[in-house]
Amino acid sequence: MKRITVVLLIATIYFSFTPKEITWVAIGDSITYLNDHQDETGNRITKGYMTQVVEKIPYIHYINKGFNGWTATNIAHEIEKLGIPKADVYSVFLGTNDWWGGKSIGSFNDYLNNTGNETVYGAFRIIIDKLHSLNNKAKIVLITPMKRVDFVYINDFENNAYGSYREKDGQQLEAVANAIVEISNHEKIDVVNLYHEKKMDHTKLVRFKWLKDSSSGSYKKYKYPEFIDVPFNPSTDEYPYPEKATNLTYDGLHPSDKGYKIIADALIKKFKK
Repeated sequence: MKRITVVLLIATIYFSFTPKEITWVAIGDSITYLNDHQDETGNRITKGYMTQVVEKIPYIHYINKGFNGWTATNIAHEIEKLGIPKADVYSVFLGTNDWWGGKSIGSFNDYLNNTGNETVYGAFRIIIDKLHSLNNKAKIVLITPMKRVDFVYINDFENNAYGSYREKDGQQLEAVANAIVEISNHEKIDVVNLYHEKKMDHTKLVRFKWLKDSSSGSYKKYKYPEFIDVPFNPSTDEYPYPEKATNLTYDGLHPSDKGYKIIADALIKKFKK
């Protein structure tokens, strides 16, 4: 009898302290998508932010709902077709493509009045409403865009873009980040403010950019902000971010393992609460 009692006691303690399995749906763009598509990075990454989170919190299981190149306005428009499941935790990491694509940020009234997916504010209202409808008790974490420097796609040099050090179509990427923070404050949900993370400043995203010196014609290493406005010819020039240029990003926009770790660490703090 004593042995049975001890076994039952041990079982009770075990199940009392075994964490509940948690399902996490990560909604995002290419930064999220690439977590499970390392081959599309030239194998420059091995562990995205979701992988790094679940390594530290193994009772969380993630579902990757990252869509390569998509905007918040795209996600909002297609929200009913994306197969987003009921989950315990949702993260939403969007906005950088809205900025580069010239999507209007709009105003907080677009969020309050649910004006549709024509603005970033309106798109986030649609997305958050959908997540609440799936599970009104779910934890939601919003993630702002991170800063970016000049992006050149490793598999297509013609696909390139300048960084967030200047406006695009009259809008600053910082304004997108501030909109997301405003929404999180209104909804009283957590936010990871990557744009204002000092560890992810423009100066730390890449070690250098490998470009031709116009006067000598020889390649040299240009650090930020020296490389701003130094010409890059995608038809003839070498890839401007060799592996040694990698720091927090490997291409000026998408995080390296080191950059993903900063994102993962911030999410772990939120999830552990």
